[in-house]
Amino acid sequence: MRLDKYLKVSRLIKRRTVANDACDAGRVIVNGKVAKASVSVKAGDIIEIQFGTKTLKVEVTNVQETVKKDEASQMYKEI
Repeated sequence: MRLDKYLKVSRLIKRRTVANDACDAGRVIVNGKVAKASVSVKAGDIIEIQFGTKTLKVEVTNVQETVKKDEASQMYKEI
């Protein structure tokens, strides 16, 4: 699954366009490398997102095309 879509489906970022902009600005890192929105995400990947001064680091545990709001947090594990 594309990185920007994963960020939206997992609700780490609310909208796909915002996720796309974050990737273009270089604020999203996948497995230690700055990632574009088109990078493929799979289980086991480490994603770091920089929100201003705060950095969120998560490990991908599950990749699904659609998921209910309550189950979205089960797609990743905070590190």
